Amino acid sequence: MQAPALTFSDDQAEAYDRLTAAFLGAGIDLTEATLSPMAEGRTSVLAVVGKAGSGKTMLLAEMYRGLKAAGVEVISGDYEGRKRKDRRTLAILAPTNKAASVLRLRGVPATTIHRILYTPVYDPEYEKIAEWLAGNGPRPSVEGLTDVALDRAFAFYQQVASIPGALAAAGLKGSDFIKGWKRREEPLDVGFVDEASMLDERQLDDLREIFPTLVLFGDPAQLAPVGSSGEMVFDKLGESRKLVLSRIHRQAEDNPILDLAHALGDERLGFEEFEAMVQAKARADDRVVWAERVEAGLMARSPVLVWRNATRVRLIQAFRNAYGAPEDELLPGEPLICDGIELPLKHRKKRIDLEARGLIKGAQVIYLGEGNREGFARLHVVGAEEPQVSAASIIKIEKPDEEEPFIPHAARMGAAFLHGAAVTIHKAQGSQWEEVQVFAPDLYAAAQSGRSEAGVPLWKRLAYVAITRAQHRLYWVVRNRLARPQAPLSIDDLRGAPAPLELGEASPRLSGDLD
Repeated sequence: MQAPALTFSDDQAEAYDRLTAAFLGAGIDLTEATLSPMAEGRTSVLAVVGKAGSGKTMLLAEMYRGLKAAGVEVISGDYEGRKRKDRRTLAILAPTNKAASVLRLRGVPATTIHRILYTPVYDPEYEKIAEWLAGNGPRPSVEGLTDVALDRAFAFYQQVASIPGALAAAGLKGSDFIKGWKRREEPLDVGFVDEASMLDERQLDDLREIFPTLVLFGDPAQLAPVGSSGEMVFDKLGESRKLVLSRIHRQAEDNPILDLAHALGDERLGFEEFEAMVQAKARADDRVVWAERVEAGLMARSPVLVWRNATRVRLIQAFRNAYGAPEDELLPGEPLICDGIELPLKHRKKRIDLEARGLIKGAQVIYLGEGNREGFARLHVVGAEEPQVSAASIIKIEKPDEEEPFIPHAARMGAAFLHGAAVTIHKAQGSQWEEVQVFAPDLYAAAQSGRSEAGVPLWKRLAYVAITRAQHRLYWVVRNRLARPQAPLSIDDLRGAPAPLELGEASPRLSGDLD
């Protein structure tokens, strides 16, 4: 079997061939670019595993391109066309909005697992436009929309394959065309899951119900989900179901951040020796910084990564003090982390509305200001395709040495948030930032504790995950100090996104602009 023109390493080429053979058995011939109907009752779960820099994302992207060239239809979270018996489909998923956005930036149309579990219900009149844009129907005539508006929608869709974005370009509001959300009832076909180390057994079971052919892409050196005894879902697959990528690729070989990450695989390496390596890298390459203090200016968009909750709370308080934030309210630009949805079970539809817009546990959010209704906050959901929403919010600010958090912003029920200027390394999994600050005193504490996970010292797993969150520059912070910001908090970098979609007790509707 012949690999594509892209230069693969031997282990990538072997993985590509084995995946190609698996797809052939499922009726998708990548070599001949032909499709057969999906066979009933056939299931397969495979895993592609490898450390950072081993080429998992490159392989995922190439498999996506091969499936698309063979005629497989890519399913997104924003619209699903009408069913056809002969069609074959692919959905590319990630556990969080931020992880999905990392793939989208690389040209891979990823969405969150939640957006596949729940699908939007479109108004039939506007569904005609969606079908036309997706190439499944003729150009429609819709009352209230001019040909110019339809042309704008078409032009947008050619640049960005987003049905909601295209309809917004035509001048429509979200409440015009999306009438609600429903749990997926029928299975799909092929599913790719990136950052699979974050999956728990329940999520995997949900995915197996939907996808007869499922491929997991994960890093075995990361932290396992909390409560899983250090085991990841792909660890339970037989060795014949796992495709291991071990070679570090050329584009990663000259990366001091990945050098440090892979050095942690040396069983003989202790914490002090590792810190000496960090210091040496910092002297030789400005992509690694030996930092004597935390930079408050970076924390607004890139949280400090810590191990201990007490450290997280202290750093958040120091951040708010540095920016002069009042105790009883938030400043526009403060970062938040979604801590789940606080709604009674009878409000299932409202929960789905909030989660479908990206407000899932662990989502990174920027506070924009008060909403137009009491208890509502305007928010920017980092990594979401439609990032700005106005939602009923319960925002909690934890303080050192105080058991109960202060709540400067409280609806009776809705999306709950914690401050996001500092987050635990566990919560940071699946995310990446251009620049990342790692709070080294916490990792030293983990090393001193002597704890391990799945036979690996805990500090090494923590350090590996924290380091590999950095795309361009790593700050290794060695002192419990904070450098004051050089400029006030701002939301200028978030302007230009669509106006916030309001989510709450009424039907979704658009609120005003940011200004």
